[in-house]
Amino acid sequence: MRLLYATKAQKGAAMLSGEVGCGKTTVSRAFVQELSSEEYEVGIIANPSMAALDFLKEILYQLGIEKTADSKPELLHILNDAMLQNLNKKKKTVLIVDDAQAIEDVVTFEELRLLLNFQLNNQFLLTLILIGQPELRDKVVKIPQLDSRISIRYHLKPLDIKETAQYVLFRLKIAGMQRNIFTKEAIEKIHEYTGGVPRKINNTCDLSLLVGFSKKIELIDSKIVQQLIDDAK
Repeated sequence: MRLLYATKAQKGAAMLSGEVGCGKTTVSRAFVQELSSEEYEVGIIANPSMAALDFLKEILYQLGIEKTADSKPELLHILNDAMLQNLNKKKKTVLIVDDAQAIEDVVTFEELRLLLNFQLNNQFLLTLILIGQPELRDKVVKIPQLDSRISIRYHLKPLDIKETAQYVLFRLKIAGMQRNIFTKEAIEKIHEYTGGVPRKINNTCDLSLLVGFSKKIELIDSKIVQQLIDDAK
């Protein structure tokens, strides 16, 4: 996983982008679960649309730093001290900013860039992970100083037909089913209808299963999927 590599190798900053429903939240959750609390101090900002000073305060709060201040220099000093303390404890500091495309103030992006100036012996004290919709990429590229600091970039694309089939089977196994109950034609219809977007695939499969179970049907075929599509129009 690219995000994990960026964090373990302390690459400074990474960016994950994707359309709504393409699995950014799923990826970020899986990423966080891989970070041991003994080795990493992780802060997650889920609603980054706020003034720059409030944003810095939120960073401290999410990283579990109780001390605060009302001026930018003081806040940065507190954060720097906390990251150095983490380093002394052999812990890496990770900040995840979700829905980062919602940041409207350029000053806030500038604050994020400044956080990457915190280094010791040419080693970043903080790993910054930006997660958002495609417009995040457009915003970041307009800030060259921040854009140049992002070492890892990954854009989540919709699933192709083969990936869709694998994804549906994976979801069925998680639900406790040991076999695929969707016909090949049903999978093709689901992929065509959803465009390979995981969230839409989930919803379509859930409704298909509901209809199938209510009719006591063992296999979900393309007719059931088409019925759902027609009902949704």
